[in-house]
Amino acid sequence: MATHLSHPQRRPPLLRQAVKIRRRRVRDLQDPPPQATPEVQVQSHHFSPEERDLLYEEALYTVLHRLGQPEPNHVKEASELLCYLQEAFQVQPEEHQQMLQRVRELEKPIFCLKATVKQAKGILGKDVSGFSDPYCLLGIEQKVGVPEGSPVSRRRQKAVVRHTIPEEETHRTQVKTQTLNPVWDETFILEFEDITNASFHLDMWDLDTVESVRHKPRELTDLHGLRRIFKEARKDKGQDDFLGNVMLRLQDLRCREDQWFPLEPCTETYPDRGQCHLQFQFIHKRRATVASRSQPSYTVHFHLLQQLVSHEVTQHQAGGTSWDASLSPQAVTILFLHATQKDLSDFHQSMAQWLAYSRLYQSLEFPSSCLLHPITSIEYQWIQGRLKAEQREELATSFTSLLAYGLSLIRKFRSVFPLSVSDSPSRLQSLLRVLVQMCKMKAFGELCPDSAPLPQLVSEALRMGTVEWFHLMQQHHQPMVQGILEAGKALLSLVQDVMGDLYQCRRTWNKIFHNVLKIDLFTMAFLELQWLVAKRVQDHTAAVGDLVSPDVGESLFQLYVSLREFCQLGPSDSHEVLALDGFHRWFQPAIPSWLQRTYSVALERVQRAVQMDSLVPLGELTKHSTSAVDLSTCFAQISHTARQLDWPDPEEAFMITVKFVEDTCRLALVYCSLIKARARELSAVQKDQSQAADMLCVVVNNVERLRLIIDKLPTQLAWEALEQRVGAVLEQGQLQNTLHAQLQGALAGLGHEIRTGVRTLAEQLEVGIATHIQKLINAKGSILPEDAILPLMKFLEVKLCYMNTNLVQENFSSLLTLLWTHTLTVLVEAAASHHNSSLASSRLKVALQVIVLAVRITTLGCVPVLCHLSSLPQNLEISFHAEGCGLPPEALHTDTFLALQSDLELQAASSRELIQKYFRSRIQQQAETTSERLGAVTVKASYRASEQKLHVELLSASSLLPLDSNGSSDPFVQLTLEPRHEFPELAPRETQKHKKELHPLFDETFEFLVPAEPCQKDGACLLLTVLDHDRLGADDLEGEAFLPLCRVPGLTGCVESGEAPQMRLPLTYPAPNGDPILRLLESRKGDREAQAFVKLRRQRAKQASQHAPATEP
Repeated sequence: MATHLSHPQRRPPLLRQAVKIRRRRVRDLQDPPPQATPEVQVQSHHFSPEERDLLYEEALYTVLHRLGQPEPNHVKEASELLCYLQEAFQVQPEEHQQMLQRVRELEKPIFCLKATVKQAKGILGKDVSGFSDPYCLLGIEQKVGVPEGSPVSRRRQKAVVRHTIPEEETHRTQVKTQTLNPVWDETFILEFEDITNASFHLDMWDLDTVESVRHKPRELTDLHGLRRIFKEARKDKGQDDFLGNVMLRLQDLRCREDQWFPLEPCTETYPDRGQCHLQFQFIHKRRATVASRSQPSYTVHFHLLQQLVSHEVTQHQAGGTSWDASLSPQAVTILFLHATQKDLSDFHQSMAQWLAYSRLYQSLEFPSSCLLHPITSIEYQWIQGRLKAEQREELATSFTSLLAYGLSLIRKFRSVFPLSVSDSPSRLQSLLRVLVQMCKMKAFGELCPDSAPLPQLVSEALRMGTVEWFHLMQQHHQPMVQGILEAGKALLSLVQDVMGDLYQCRRTWNKIFHNVLKIDLFTMAFLELQWLVAKRVQDHTAAVGDLVSPDVGESLFQLYVSLREFCQLGPSDSHEVLALDGFHRWFQPAIPSWLQRTYSVALERVQRAVQMDSLVPLGELTKHSTSAVDLSTCFAQISHTARQLDWPDPEEAFMITVKFVEDTCRLALVYCSLIKARARELSAVQKDQSQAADMLCVVVNNVERLRLIIDKLPTQLAWEALEQRVGAVLEQGQLQNTLHAQLQGALAGLGHEIRTGVRTLAEQLEVGIATHIQKLINAKGSILPEDAILPLMKFLEVKLCYMNTNLVQENFSSLLTLLWTHTLTVLVEAAASHHNSSLASSRLKVALQVIVLAVRITTLGCVPVLCHLSSLPQNLEISFHAEGCGLPPEALHTDTFLALQSDLELQAASSRELIQKYFRSRIQQQAETTSERLGAVTVKASYRASEQKLHVELLSASSLLPLDSNGSSDPFVQLTLEPRHEFPELAPRETQKHKKELHPLFDETFEFLVPAEPCQKDGACLLLTVLDHDRLGADDLEGEAFLPLCRVPGLTGCVESGEAPQMRLPLTYPAPNGDPILRLLESRKGDREAQAFVKLRRQRAKQASQHAPATEP
């Protein structure tokens, strides 16, 4: 497939995008099967039998002609190495012995010591200047017949190289002038025959040139220099000075040696003569093996490394483990010996390692991180033009081969690196890093200049791999039986697998490709797969057509939901044209089928739930039955289906929502009918009426729960969001008029069902309440009030506790409302028909006295245990309020209740208490009166506690009404302390009578000997009655004024003051319509005190009615 780099001229971005979209659409319409990508030809890591024999010969030759002491971590025994080689090359024992014998018969190589004189430090300064001109003589002494450790071998000898080693075998370094730390870095190849008798010698000398003594003083620096001048004068001209030597036995050296050696003196004059840095390596020349004679050294080493690594990997795989890139000590030892003996450079060793590992990686399973070390080594040591042409070609081939193989793995990364294997992400990331490092190499750039950029190659491989994976999954999901339904299920499975792959790409793979190569794998895969998926879905929906069966409709709905999730999965910042844009239109013919199936499934679940419901509460806290729970789940599923559908077109989405609401409301009403029928069915076989009541309670609770569920439809179906979407396409108020009208209609129907059920329960209780109240009224007089009230209280306690236990709070409150209204009505009727009964009043009085204490002591759950001694209205209020769990106070304190409470309170009071209440009401009337239409009186009053006297000064009256025919009056004032039963010994007092005066000035003083206690009681007052004196008949009433004694100075609790304040009291009349307290007192015929009080009050009221002004109410 052509890449962007293949176009000589780039099109503008928009044009390229349009061309790309058009080509993809044409490709998808034709939908040809993907062309099989040619597999990368991987070179085999196995050798032919002939190549293996030559390589085996090379390895045996290396072990048999091993030189030097072994490295610390290497294998010492040759037999162990030979056994390892036999196993690694899979050679039979007989063949191994034959090969071993043949190798032993081969000519030995020429043994050489590769010696490198690096540098020296701290050597002696032999010249007059304090420095030296050092150089080294070195060679190998091959001793014959001298036993090791003899005195001759241990004795130090001066000029040992010159005297013991032939001149043609002696090597000399360059002279480094005027230094004590010379650096040579010179390498010499020293041949030897027998390592056991050979020793390495190095002598270091200071070069002296012929020079006149008279020139020496100019080089003097100190006294030591003068001594050197005299010494030079004594020795022969041109004779070099000895600086030290190093002598080493070859058999004591390791195969490779690199260290500092001390320079030994020939005398003890200067024992510390400095150190010399030497490097040694035992190498071979003229190896007799066929491979060494016919192939380059690095090639042989590369083949040997390939064979041993292949064996190591195979061994680990056979043991069920993966190779960790660590070679065994035997393999390390053999490879080290071979590279050393062949004198391979570090660069050629790294190149051999790269060639071997890059080839093995393509055929064996081992970590790609093994390739990073040779890549780094080659990059570090790379020098342009260092390799021969065939080596360059071989290295370039390895680069291109590994790159092609790596791209093939990346193309199939879903199967090559499955997430079911824990280390797959790390292995893929390691491969990508290897490819990145390889493509960054200078060697790669020089040897593969025409290679495209790695991100472009990887992107193309990923795109092709995604298409291949999709077609592979499509074949995998191909149904066995051809049909629309089976094809739909297969397509659904395919789409779900595609989404699963995209989730994995976004969650795992995309991070790896983006971190290493800055490639957005997820976006690339999504854009590629959505075209492929869209084509298949569009073909399938076209094949289904407009007639959709229920099963096919269900399959299409699942496919639609999966496609919605698929589209939501896409990148939000992508601006490309998507083939799935507007995909919902393909499913439009299936919408009626989806809605009908949703309703049918829900209806079946409702019918099944009701049929299996035994109408028993699920628990103490859960007061509804199983069908209510099933109904909640059913409606939740409908809401979930609506949210899954989420139709994009606003107008059609509104119609779909209307259908969902309509079906939900219809199901709710169907459930009400079914659950009531179920209750009747179960009640018909029950003999106990209490069980029927239990079932009715459950039915009411179920409907109440259903009402709460229906009330949440706007939230569950997201009406608010829908209203925002359809605002531009619907008329204003259409959503309210349609959806909310449906909802309110359903809620009204459910509310009616609930009220009907509660009304039925209330009717059963109302009969019992009325019966017990009637029994209370008709109880014999010998029965105490506490005992007479007990049956009603027990009845209410049992029934209300039962209802509170079996009804949910809302229904219990509704029941209490009905019962409260009915009970008040019965009590009002009873109180009205028996208001003259002193016995009933006595019983009510006792009940009122004990109710407060009873309620404070005992409660049962939310409903108080109704006390055995209690009054009807107050106790009923507490019962129905139920400590906050029943009716709220505002629902209890109705006008009827307050009136009944007041009537019963009056009826329960004694005559004297009623008289006190009367005067308390008149004092309240006095305090509220501000008008002086009847006139007013002015008084002063004070109480002297020390004398227990009430002192009253009546000063005057004003603006009195003219009651005589002459247009005036003859006023006087009567003073009495009320109520009379509190002050029985104090007679009324009167002022002087004033003739024809409407503004009389009395100015009279009165004293009442009375203790303070009765004066401080509620209702105690000074009654000032202003009368018009008539000679021939009864005196006429001008008006009354009430001074509460509790306000008199001296009785208020304050200290007595010197002067009492004046008080102006407007005159008042009794109520013209009569007072309920007086009517109650008047009904008590046998109470003389009450009758006398009522007679006097009636007389005053009659007088007031005769002379009241027209404006006086």
